[in-house]
Amino acid sequence: MSVRNGTPRARFSAQNRMRALQSDIMNLILDRRLCPGDPMPTEAELSEELGIGRNTLREALKVLQALGVVEIRHGFGMFVAPSNFDALADGLTFRGRLSLQGTGHEAMELVDIRQALETGLIGAAMAEMTTADHDALDELVTGMEVRAAAGKNFSDIDATFHSRLYSPLDNQVLAQLMDVFWQVYSEIQQAIGHSDTPLVDIASKHRAILDAIRTGDAIEAAHSLDVHFGGLRERIGNLHAESSN
Repeated sequence: MSVRNGTPRARFSAQNRMRALQSDIMNLILDRRLCPGDPMPTEAELSEELGIGRNTLREALKVLQALGVVEIRHGFGMFVAPSNFDALADGLTFRGRLSLQGTGHEAMELVDIRQALETGLIGAAMAEMTTADHDALDELVTGMEVRAAAGKNFSDIDATFHSRLYSPLDNQVLAQLMDVFWQVYSEIQQAIGHSDTPLVDIASKHRAILDAIRTGDAIEAAHSLDVHFGGLRERIGNLHAESSN
């Protein structure tokens, strides 16, 4: 049997056909202008229209369900899935944690992406913020400081703070992406162990971000975010250095 890139040609061709079928189903959804939550054609209708057998169709639909394209409700039918990035979050988390067994390169790149998103958009978010937004952020930072003084973890408040920073942009896709990278970031943190940085220092970094926002200094706000992310980047780098010794 001939082999292409280490994959038997027959298997390679089967994978291509399955990808093409998945693409056909997604194009059908687009062509019919179906929206999230709309019912899809039945299996019988899809099989006839696409000219494929039921078993092949079901295999493609399972993959599309895992990708968050379709939703299969047993007893009710198939629907266009509501917008979510769960599959993306799971995939990126796995890749990041897997990379920690080696060089940690992909984990570092994922931190880079989240850092770039936040520092790149902080100026635009600040331009839309109101006094009420500043006060809401201040309440969150104060909550961090109170917990830090008591030696209690405040990761839940931390997540809310970063989400609240960009809510003035009113961009739902961005909000979901931020949530994805927060999940990935948190999983990577757990995988490499908790930071040795005192909780009060972590809270202080968030206060510095807020202080820059209140004064309208977007450059300083971006710098403070960079400093905040620097801790995890250093820990990933140290992990790789330790594994190399």
